[in-house]
Amino acid sequence: MLSSLKKYIQYGTLSLCALCMFILIPLMLLTTVDVIGRTFFAQPIPGAVEISSYMLAVFILTGLAYTQQVKGNVQVEFFVAKMPFRLRYSINALTTLLSLFVICLITWQGGIEALHDTTVSDMHRIPRWPFKALVPLAGFLLCLELGIDLVHHLARIIRNEPHD
Repeated sequence: MLSSLKKYIQYGTLSLCALCMFILIPLMLLTTVDVIGRTFFAQPIPGAVEISSYMLAVFILTGLAYTQQVKGNVQVEFFVAKMPFRLRYSINALTTLLSLFVICLITWQGGIEALHDTTVSDMHRIPRWPFKALVPLAGFLLCLELGIDLVHHLARIIRNEPHD
């Protein structure tokens, strides 16, 4: 049951990340046209920086859980790699638990901020709450991925598995 739950969580994370990756194409086109217009015609696109920052926020926030899923985060294993495997996985479990705690706090506070936000952007008057609502969504997915990793580390410690 746990492996099927893991499969659904990872599929949901991958799907959301893949969907939001398509935001990169309009972001790239908007930035290119804005730079060309500003440089050659002295006519920048009004609000291009504002729209780009929102698009970038969507792309970055939805990629957090996927990065954790594929272990794309930077890990410094200089000291930990030389330790016995039980100690190594215990340290990994502890750091994953601490990460889970911090991300849960960010998710909780991000949800509160999103619920109470009534501001709009300066140029185009775009409401900010949908973008702030991505913080708890991305945080929740990251919490699920960290939970999977925590269970994996604990299972390795309990089963006494030395190999990756």
